[in-house]
Amino acid sequence: MTVSHHVRVHRSDEELAREDQLAWKIAEVAVDPVAVEPDVVDMIVNRIIDNAAVAAASLTRAPVSSARAQALDHPVSRGGAGASVFGVTDLTSPEWAAWANGVAVRELDYHDTFLAADYSHPGDNIPPILAVAQHVGIDGAALVRGLATGYEIQIDLVRAICLHKHKIDHVAHLGPSAAAGIGTLLGLDAATIYQAVGQALHTTTATRQSRKGEISTWKAHAPAFAGKLAVEAVDRALRGETSPNPIYEGEDGVIAWLLDGPDAAYAVPLPARGEPKRGILDSYTKEHSAEYQAQAWIDLARKLHGAHPELLDPANVESVVLHTSHHTHYVIGSGANDPQKYDPTASRETLDHSIPYIFAVALQDGGWHHVDSYTPERAARPDTVALWQRITTAEDAEWTRRYHSEDPAEKAFGGRVEIRLTDGSTIVDEIAVADAHPLGARPFAREDYIRKFRILAEPVLDPAEIERFLDLAQRLPELTADEVRELNIVARDGVIAAAPNPRGLF
Repeated sequence: MTVSHHVRVHRSDEELAREDQLAWKIAEVAVDPVAVEPDVVDMIVNRIIDNAAVAAASLTRAPVSSARAQALDHPVSRGGAGASVFGVTDLTSPEWAAWANGVAVRELDYHDTFLAADYSHPGDNIPPILAVAQHVGIDGAALVRGLATGYEIQIDLVRAICLHKHKIDHVAHLGPSAAAGIGTLLGLDAATIYQAVGQALHTTTATRQSRKGEISTWKAHAPAFAGKLAVEAVDRALRGETSPNPIYEGEDGVIAWLLDGPDAAYAVPLPARGEPKRGILDSYTKEHSAEYQAQAWIDLARKLHGAHPELLDPANVESVVLHTSHHTHYVIGSGANDPQKYDPTASRETLDHSIPYIFAVALQDGGWHHVDSYTPERAARPDTVALWQRITTAEDAEWTRRYHSEDPAEKAFGGRVEIRLTDGSTIVDEIAVADAHPLGARPFAREDYIRKFRILAEPVLDPAEIERFLDLAQRLPELTADEVRELNIVARDGVIAAAPNPRGLF
């Protein structure tokens, strides 16, 4: 049964035993040898396929090329055989593979998500944990256990501790989860994992400016950096180095100075000893390459595209108001007060965090494309700009309540649209969850993940490489250590050579 851990700030003169600290409780979950249940194993396979799909689609993009070049400028470290980098056969040190592959996975904002008290993309755990498995020589069964832990810890932290209201980036939950997952993977003891979790948290707290205003390419790098630092934290802990403690509860710790302050308290749910780690099953992937809170709105827009063709012409539209949750309104809606969200020259990263832009394009096009929907030409089309400027968001208390609901049947990430036409008539519709959500109109299943992989991989991978990877991924629990090292995608001849190859210090 899940245990709720009371976490509060302690003065330095108060006794807080190591075993009562949240970092230790996380370590205890990581060392619990409970079996991974079959439906969790199946979902881990799905997410490995999903990550590879979105990484394939981003192989030639500039941020991914930069991170790959940085990684390949570093040789394999002496402690193992090295880890693979998406797109190539070359190997590098595991922390640099975590870096390069983390950027590739995150670049298009197109993989899995979990939203609760905070935000997360728990698939960001896969690159660092897989990199360590390849470097050290770990089989598929152990990799599954490590990934189950990484997902569980990140999702449990996201359920309980809000970072974004204090303008702390959500990767502060990723550092500890990836460190814990690597600890499970390697079979480390609780004391070592405890130190790694503390170091990983301490080094991965950063502001949310990377997701504000004119959003930069660092948005894709931030989780990769957290994964890289998690690998390095485990390395230091293995060498006997210690971390700041109590990292969460200390008088000058994360909660006291970065989050809710010295009087704060949180109830963090973690699996009890012997309880299966099932957190991954509460997460969901994306059908569309956009911020998760835009997924349902894209589906509603494409429905309206077919039902009301008059909406495609801004001359017919007086105003569009998306009544939605607090998070959606203030993070990707007009409540953010970011003029960049209405700027036709804004970066791709900014546009995928602008629900007014996304709704306008999806309404006019009847769908969404991970490349075409973001081109400068598409963003600057006059009729789109005109419609876009008429779209605003508004916080609705009921949609905020549903967003935070603990009841899966009630939890919602959509809202209600009210469209006022120039002839005085109105169109009202609503959607609670995306079509691909587990409770949506067309929940994603294994065949959907495979189809997504084929669509995104076909432009850059040979057919034989696509089949090779899919075969390996679907046999994940039975893979040998040598086969885990082959769990990579290699681009066909000429693809990487045609991509940018920026030079830096390394």
